[in-house]
Amino acid sequence: MFPPIFAQSAAGLDVWTLVMDAGPMAKFVLVVLAVFSIISWAIIVERGLRFHRAEGESRVFLERFHATITLDGVESTADELRHSPVADVWRAGMRELRSNPPAPGADSDGPRIDAVDRMLRKSASVQLGDLERSLGFLATTASASPFIGLFGTVWGIMNAFRGIGMSGSASLAAYAPGIAEALIATAAGLAAAIPAVIAYNHFLGRLRTIDARIDEFIADFTHRLLGRKG
Repeated sequence: MFPPIFAQSAAGLDVWTLVMDAGPMAKFVLVVLAVFSIISWAIIVERGLRFHRAEGESRVFLERFHATITLDGVESTADELRHSPVADVWRAGMRELRSNPPAPGADSDGPRIDAVDRMLRKSASVQLGDLERSLGFLATTASASPFIGLFGTVWGIMNAFRGIGMSGSASLAAYAPGIAEALIATAAGLAAAIPAVIAYNHFLGRLRTIDARIDEFIADFTHRLLGRKG
């Protein structure tokens, strides 16, 4: 059994009581961290669904693209896959190709292919930018939340020393609430930062994979144009 002083202190040190009894600054820190955490989880769920659709539809499109001899043969498939960044790149390339017919009597189709290649890469940049949207907030949460929690920790320790000074003794009852308040801020900062940094690195890896697939597709698309007549 704990000594009476520890039992009395432990009874008032549950997390919810400490949060409700915390000072204005500590509550402000916890609210800020809660907002960071809620927004981060919303982004994680939304981006997770977006990446899942983008990867699945891109896989379907690429399978159809490699199984079809002509460029026009995948048009119907591309029109159905509105969440695929690779299909969007294909649509941009085909629009440029059809709006830029070969010049009569031209010795080379090089300028036309160069224009299509530029359009493909421009569209790829737009698609990757769309997938990367909101990931910056996860990076910000991952880097800033621990420091915000640390600020709350320092503030709680200051309150602990203030409690000791006001009570005139270094008893557990004097400094335990302030220390507990500080530790709650630390835990809240880590709780917001850890999921954010894991999700950011996870999505960044998936983004690089999609980027590589788009680059490979652009190379295949251009190769087909070089072998295409007219």
